[in-house]
Amino acid sequence: MARVAGRRRVAVLAVLTLLLAACGSTPTTADPEVTVTGGPGDAPTVTYLTPLTVESTHRETVWPGTGADLVDGGPVLIDFWLENATDASLVKESYSTSPTPRLLTEADLGTDLYETLRGQQVGARLLQVAPGGQGADYPTVTVLDVLPTRAVGEPRPQDPALPAVTVTEDGSPTLVPTGTPPPADLVVQPLLRGTGPQVGPGDVITVQYSGFAWEDGELFDASWSRGLPVSFLLSDVQAWAEGLVDQPTGSQVMLVVPPSYPLGVTDAEDLAGQTVVFVIDILATGTPEEASR
Repeated sequence: MARVAGRRRVAVLAVLTLLLAACGSTPTTADPEVTVTGGPGDAPTVTYLTPLTVESTHRETVWPGTGADLVDGGPVLIDFWLENATDASLVKESYSTSPTPRLLTEADLGTDLYETLRGQQVGARLLQVAPGGQGADYPTVTVLDVLPTRAVGEPRPQDPALPAVTVTEDGSPTLVPTGTPPPADLVVQPLLRGTGPQVGPGDVITVQYSGFAWEDGELFDASWSRGLPVSFLLSDVQAWAEGLVDQPTGSQVMLVVPPSYPLGVTDAEDLAGQTVVFVIDILATGTPEEASR
């Protein structure tokens, strides 16, 4: 009986050895070796060996954000760098044009980008490496920078002769009129002062804004109500071209615009002859030469 028991132990050991060998030989999916360099605000440099084989989507936080949490279903503003991982060719990027506004939904972003951005904070730089799909028939390497969707500068003293501005929880401003006659000239009043690049003459700017009637404080136009920031050539709006030059990105600026200026950003015909007040959050700025590349 002892000899039979010994044979059984040998058989069990042999089976275990085969199972362990089989487990050890099972292919594993390693994370792709992709290196991202470059500082905040700069276009990234992405390094990897091509062709890059990608079997499943890989996500990595290059550095975490320190700003506001992204809100599911809310606006998100991103700069991105997208490469074809087959040969490391650049497919598209936004650093030389304007950042891209989107809603943080799977419908607006697609499954991969939604999952990459969900739960992140403003200021984060993220890496996504994905196989083909969702519009691309090749593997992709994408770097994303999460930008603020509202001004984040330091508060500045407000002139008591001007309308009082407060902001709601989502960042959209409200205005309390003064009940006094409006000024005759364009007034530029910084409310928050940012620390980013300064707006240059004729820049392409990305902003959130609200427009109010001076007389009663009624809101007549707002990017906030449409959900997303907007980008346009600064020189297209005369009062903004004069009032926002040299203001740093991240600032919130009040412009009191007399009726001698065309409104430019709104089609509100019933405001003809009235003084209006714009409250503008400057989110990004860039030169038209960059935007045309």
